Amino acid sequence: MTEAVTQSALVIPQLIVGLGNPESKYDQTRHNIGFAAVESLSRSWRVPLAENRKFQGEYGEGMAAGGGKIRLLKPLTYMNRSGQAIQAVTSWYKLPPESVLVIYDDMDLPLGKTRLRLSGSAGGHNGMKSAIAHLSTQNFPRLRIGIGKPKGAANNDDSDAVSHVLGRFSAAENQQMSLVLQFVVECIELSLKQGVEKAMNVCNSRTINNSES
Repeated sequence: MTEAVTQSALVIPQLIVGLGNPESKYDQTRHNIGFAAVESLSRSWRVPLAENRKFQGEYGEGMAAGGGKIRLLKPLTYMNRSGQAIQAVTSWYKLPPESVLVIYDDMDLPLGKTRLRLSGSAGGHNGMKSAIAHLSTQNFPRLRIGIGKPKGAANNDDSDAVSHVLGRFSAAENQQMSLVLQFVVECIELSLKQGVEKAMNVCNSRTINNSES
């Protein structure tokens, strides 16, 4: 009996959303690391993404590693209206909020760190504010990818923060981020197989460095 209850309480994502901004000028920026993560999943699982007007984003569905059906979404609404696209998919497929896993950038985490959580506030992230507003709850899983703070940003200057998040990674950082994105795919696959809570133990304990092969 207890076993069945535990099983039903598992949080298994059905829709994975990566946050970012459309337009080529935002390509490869730190703020678009959520897009990059969904593109990595798309390649790894061979789930092609295509523009879907109804869902206001690039959308794809298929089978993830491990055999379950999965949906991928990159909202094309601009970051601060990301929730509109998320809600379009959840309403259409009648998905509960806890089945939505949102991936996005976090300046408060250093490069190489990821944080998987079952719920939480937006933490000042406009894309997450929109997601929470449109899903009407904070209770859905999210994976934050560390992008670090701007160098010498002791005084928390807003303009420094904006140019940092909208800037691009250096060559060395790009190498590190490609390893991080590989790790993100592993974390998501673990979430699908064993549930988000189990995956948190692995995803939150490692720091990915360039020295890793």
